Amino acid sequence: MASNKPHAIMVCFHLQGHIIPFVNLALKLASKGFTITFAHLEFVHQHIAANSQQTDIFAAARSSGLDIRYTTFSDGLDYDRSANFIRWLEFCLDGLPDRVDQLVANILQSDSCSNYFLIADTMCVWPKKIAQKYGLVNVSFWTEPALSFSLYYHLELLREKGHVPVNGRREIVDYVPGIESINTKDFMSYLHDTELQLLHKFIFRAFDAVKSADFILCNTVQELEADTISALHQKQPFYAIGPLFHAKNSVATSLMPEANCADWLNSKPPGSVLYVSFGSLARPERDVIRAIAGGLLLSGVNFIWVIRPGMVESGDLPEGFEDGTRERGLVVAWCNQIEVLQNPVIGAHLTHCGWNSVVESIWGGVPMICYPFFAGHITNRKLVVDDLRVGINLSETKEVAEEKEEEEEVVRSGKRWNNLCDGGSMSKEEVAEKIEAVMSGKRGQELRQEIQKVRTTFQNAIAADGSSEHNFNGFIQDVSQEIVRRCHSST
Repeated sequence: MASNKPHAIMVCFHLQGHIIPFVNLALKLASKGFTITFAHLEFVHQHIAANSQQTDIFAAARSSGLDIRYTTFSDGLDYDRSANFIRWLEFCLDGLPDRVDQLVANILQSDSCSNYFLIADTMCVWPKKIAQKYGLVNVSFWTEPALSFSLYYHLELLREKGHVPVNGRREIVDYVPGIESINTKDFMSYLHDTELQLLHKFIFRAFDAVKSADFILCNTVQELEADTISALHQKQPFYAIGPLFHAKNSVATSLMPEANCADWLNSKPPGSVLYVSFGSLARPERDVIRAIAGGLLLSGVNFIWVIRPGMVESGDLPEGFEDGTRERGLVVAWCNQIEVLQNPVIGAHLTHCGWNSVVESIWGGVPMICYPFFAGHITNRKLVVDDLRVGINLSETKEVAEEKEEEEEVVRSGKRWNNLCDGGSMSKEEVAEKIEAVMSGKRGQELRQEIQKVRTTFQNAIAADGSSEHNFNGFIQDVSQEIVRRCHSST
């Protein structure tokens, strides 16, 4: 007998920063009584399984009573995708949709249930076509803040006004619905670059497709981005349901082996450790690595530094770094970041501002030192430093640093935004100064006070009567009704 429960087919985007919230969304839906069929690409599954020794990563979730089925599908390729990124990206545009189509067809044919619907990452280009082909309710999941979603969503408007591509200009934009104002310097990197034509094609096609989605979920908190969310909701049903990292079930999500840092961390005093990580993709230039390493040496602070294989080459670290930090530093290739950030010994996070890192830092009450690299990192930095006031810039002009000491608010003067994150060259002395300011200075105390306020907002949002829980329950009701309506209209 067929089940009447809504059944979500979830196809995950293959990058680490997308996998974590996507898995937690699956767990959250299943905990509300939905059936889930969750699909990873085979090569993604192989990495996760190898690191976790789990063939079925959702086995523990099922044993706890959640109705989650797990499957994989092959892209049919036999080359290293990271080493052949452009070739892989072209396949994602033109070849992968057919593979997903076959996956969905196989799932639908294997079960008589008529309550299927589709949940896909907003960065995927294929959901519109597949949802229409099989008559599925189409749900798009944006794993980042509403601000960056809105900028991509209003790309044509930004083009019409001449602000995309940015081409090095610094101008205030105040016409995007729901965004009071933003400087073009804070746009995602893909709106700055003019040469990344294939990547642009991928992103822009994805955001053209999302405009046909029946529902959009966003891993943010309504109180943080109320105006932006409200404006988007007037366009399409848009639900702020974050943060989505608090699921109780343990499901493997890491593409890399995780070091166990607990014993080392627990040997340090509260608030004494700086956590340094630039995520799963960013690769700092050699001068940045040397400045940070030199700053760690000068500051004398305890630290954990995540240095992925291949991120640092021979000669990148300054002479004497290893010997000079042996007693107070721990270098690991990868770790369970949310566990580290929730340890009370962590005093600050030097971060690339990936959205997972931002959200996990806030949840742990850990102020941030920001050094964004590309994509949404740049726009997230604006939220962290300018809007929420829970972090500082690692690299900025001396004049701007002086202005921030004098001013209570970020000020705008003509077309100049007086809070610049240059992302340019920096010295080890500057890095040490920023570390000391956040770890032990008055600025750090102020940041910790502010981040506790935002953390409380997060906690309230996911409480039983909180905004995210309310929005999630509203989505469940709305999507369930839409599935039933379509079932009736097709009979």
